[in-house]
Amino acid sequence: MMRALIVDDELHAREELEALLEETGEFTLAGKCANALEALQKIRKEKPDVVFLDIQMPVVDGFEMIGMIDEEHVPIIVFVTAYDQYAIKAFEENAMDYLLKPVEKERLAKTVQKLKKMVGEGQRTVFAGPEIKRIPCCISNRIKLVSTADVEFVRSDIAGVYVVCSRGEHYTDLTLKVLESRANFVRCHRQYLVNIDSVDEIVLHENLAAQIQTKSGRLVPVSRRYLRKLKEKLGI
Repeated sequence: MMRALIVDDELHAREELEALLEETGEFTLAGKCANALEALQKIRKEKPDVVFLDIQMPVVDGFEMIGMIDEEHVPIIVFVTAYDQYAIKAFEENAMDYLLKPVEKERLAKTVQKLKKMVGEGQRTVFAGPEIKRIPCCISNRIKLVSTADVEFVRSDIAGVYVVCSRGEHYTDLTLKVLESRANFVRCHRQYLVNIDSVDEIVLHENLAAQIQTKSGRLVPVSRRYLRKLKEKLGI
């Protein structure tokens, strides 16, 4: 049995696809999500084999979402959408398949055969992923999109990952690894990434470590391990 996650902002579409997947007898449902942030959490927790992913969703669309998945948890992606003009882009993003709504049983059966082969062989999708220009952050019952240009640095602790701007900080479900590779932030410490454009000065210490002072006056630690790379990025 393959573990499947359904991601679609429309309740009817989620329930309809769930019924179709159950009819095949090939899937156990890892969950149903109404938006990209819910899906990222589920993927990390449940590690599904395949994600049936809608493209047009509010706030963060399907194409943006695949660029936010940690490489360690990348499932096979099948795009499901009502718009066939996205087909070419779907395959450019290395989707395994593309289903047009309303999904037909015969067409789904072909997808299932491809999936069984891929899962049986242990294959996974490899995504280059689009550059992340807006970071989805959780604020109460809202999702705030923070422009990467407004971020001074990113920090992680036992509570999670936070993007820090001059006026405050916001929790995000994206990992440091994803933000480092797809948002052009530079790692300066095991638990910190910095936006090079926010660096005001670097204070060097005798133990070969350092601190960054951002343009808003915040201090960010720099470990010896990452100091050289940071200097190279700054051209010093």
